[in-house]
Amino acid sequence: MDDSVAVDAKRILLRYGVPIAVLDGIGEADRIVLAREVSRTPVPDRGYRLQDLLVERGLLDAETVAASRSRKGRRRK
Repeated sequence: MDDSVAVDAKRILLRYGVPIAVLDGIGEADRIVLAREVSRTPVPDRGYRLQDLLVERGLLDAETVAASRSRKGRRRK
């Protein structure tokens, strides 16, 4: 893979809320896959979709995500 693709994937994931500690545990190829999936999601839903993907892959705890969503006070469509 081109390094610029990997850097862009990392930026996308950070932009939409992946904690740095979690990001460090994700391999370059998986970062690219996650970033592509998120980029296909409508902009208002990207953070939530990314959280859902991380929970599905076992990288984030579902309770942590639920608590985070309730604190943000954002309405999910």
